[in-house]
Amino acid sequence: MNGSIIKIYEEKLKNIAKLNQKRELIDSYRTTDSIIIRNKKKLISFCCNDYLGLTQNKDVIKASISATKIYGVGAGASRLVSGNHELYRKLENSIAKYKGEEAACVFGSGFLTNVGLIPVIASSKDLIIYDELSHASTNLGIKLSNAKILKFSHNNIKEIDLLLKNIRNKYRNCFLLTEGVFSMDGDRSLLKEIILLSKKYKFSIILDDAHGFGVLGNGKGSLYEIKPTPKIFIQMGTLSKSIGSYGGFITGSKKLIELIHNKARSLIYTTGLPPATIAASLKSIEIISKNNNLTKIPLNKAKLFCKILNLPIPESCIVTINLKKEQIALKASNYLEKNGFYVGAIRPPTVPINSSRLRFTFTALHKDKDIINLANLVKNVIQKNK
Repeated sequence: MNGSIIKIYEEKLKNIAKLNQKRELIDSYRTTDSIIIRNKKKLISFCCNDYLGLTQNKDVIKASISATKIYGVGAGASRLVSGNHELYRKLENSIAKYKGEEAACVFGSGFLTNVGLIPVIASSKDLIIYDELSHASTNLGIKLSNAKILKFSHNNIKEIDLLLKNIRNKYRNCFLLTEGVFSMDGDRSLLKEIILLSKKYKFSIILDDAHGFGVLGNGKGSLYEIKPTPKIFIQMGTLSKSIGSYGGFITGSKKLIELIHNKARSLIYTTGLPPATIAASLKSIEIISKNNNLTKIPLNKAKLFCKILNLPIPESCIVTINLKKEQIALKASNYLEKNGFYVGAIRPPTVPINSSRLRFTFTALHKDKDIINLANLVKNVIQKNK
């Protein structure tokens, strides 16, 4: 192995450590009731995206095991070769029907969805504008396209208006990319205002609703909080959060989905998802489509937490407390861990410099007494760092 290359890597790791940004993979064992075991410690986890607790649902597990017995462990090939087992069609039809869309396409992950989708729909004759807080997968997908790219300040409707006023007529098509729920802050996109602007400037909206699907709009997602529910170009979602399984998807017109099948490299050149994973997603969507009350629980749990701490009413089941410095966030996370709670410290480069934070995610499995105890501990953190 080339020693000079390893020295470069060692130097990079030293610089990461100096910034208190070094990460390590730690074996974690998740059980029921939001319990996680890490470093031989039994903790109550508030940093899991299993919002509805469906990863541990007995019916979901049963469906997964049954599919493995029938179809085997893996898909065996890419979807366009021989890996498109019949459960794919059933899942995509189920997603499209649930969301009231013409068609759906399931990808290997949420990340692969955005990376594959965006280069397909946009070309050098097109314009893409996107929120500065868009996910890393969106940023990469945009870079892989040949479109003109412009970034706007987070949820800044006036800035979008100004940008498009000056440049929109220079491009054939325009796509605006935003998120239903922004993952690092938990706030929502200003969808109503964006939809109004889309009529003025004739742009198509692509909504990444990874953290809204399953918990907002009676489970259907952020867009369905608006009544009557408007139609937009593309909705993207994930099967690895509220659905408790794995994969990503988009919904849209049949022609769009047909184009994706033929052009999306992250779909074409990767092995299909295991049948067990698809079967689990199918069962989870069946569960949430019949149980609106379940989908409302995570946000209500977040509201309880924020009420105790006199924080603003949350817009989603993600709540963050900005502690600015990496070391302060790490110390706060360690303090909560010593008291039986696992809450992640989010640091650069995931978030901007001087915005390190504690990020809390609330699920249907959290007990009110644990939320109250956690909130009282967080009070101490806030007071100490005023």
